[in-house]
Amino acid sequence: MMRLLLLTALILLGRAVQAAPLTGEFDSIDGGTLAIEDWRGQPVLVVNTASQCGFTGQYKALQKVHEVYSGKGLVVLAVPSDSFNQELETAGEVKQFCEMNYGLTLPMTDITPVKGAEAHPFYKAVAAQTGFTPKWNFNKILIDSEGEVAATFGSNVKPDSRKLLSQVEALLP
Repeated sequence: MMRLLLLTALILLGRAVQAAPLTGEFDSIDGGTLAIEDWRGQPVLVVNTASQCGFTGQYKALQKVHEVYSGKGLVVLAVPSDSFNQELETAGEVKQFCEMNYGLTLPMTDITPVKGAEAHPFYKAVAAQTGFTPKWNFNKILIDSEGEVAATFGSNVKPDSRKLLSQVEALLP
């Protein structure tokens, strides 16, 4: 009986730890920092991106989602990453590429590792809480207004897909 009570307590403790709100401060591509905590109260769509990937065209849909939903409270955060060896050399090159080719105005981080031992603490926390790690570029993590992971999506799910947008819309006020 004592073992059962102990096991139950450990499971409940594990769930409480697992549900902790995500935090994370990123270097901004524009200088300064971007903190997940600054957007508490709003849903945030975090997408690891790359400029030389077969999915790079998703930048267009990311910008569209930003334009349509930012006024309703959604934050779309692009996280350029070279974790899959498909990003340009410098943050300046990434910024110029995104502005010239996609007219990006959404917040972007500096080039940031998203997997492995070098992964940014935000991505390590997501992995610890959910088991999700980006398997490729343009994986998406939807965070609810409380800072908890609401859903994750692989590269094949486009940012403007009904599958993703229905999850976003459910989190908006």
